[in-house]
Amino acid sequence: MTKELEHSFVNLLEKHQNIVHKVCRIYTNDGASHSDLFQEITIQLWKAYPKFRGDAKFTTWMYRVALNTAITLYRKSKRSIDTQDFEGVSYKIKYEHYDDTEEQQLKLMYKAIKQLNDIDKALVFLYLEDKNYAEISETLGISEINARVKMNRIKTKLKTILNP
Repeated sequence: MTKELEHSFVNLLEKHQNIVHKVCRIYTNDGASHSDLFQEITIQLWKAYPKFRGDAKFTTWMYRVALNTAITLYRKSKRSIDTQDFEGVSYKIKYEHYDDTEEQQLKLMYKAIKQLNDIDKALVFLYLEDKNYAEISETLGISEINARVKMNRIKTKLKTILNP
């Protein structure tokens, strides 16, 4: 790999590394697992970067590689990757102070999302990242209609989990 390509990759990764951290946060439960997954995703991004043609935005491609890597590892571990408790990362997240009610609702939402299967979890993650259905479908490799249908089913599932 040329120095220019290497420099370009490092700059883009540094600029958008929060994408990888967010994916790691969803699929891991502790700092060591988060670091391991972050490293594995970075390696996969590095390996795939020479083939990145720019057909999609870099961030869309980055989401796709990160989610596919996390899902692959998640499946390989027979779903034994623990997900990270919100309390374990809340000190890392910059946010304005909010009342306990909102915090409790967020905890319940994260708990409900963690009960979803790996693909549904990825879809909700992208939805919560304010990605439109075209971007979601491109990132996950499914049709836009399928993304919409799945999201509606997930919303129903989450409502059932949250309001038994």
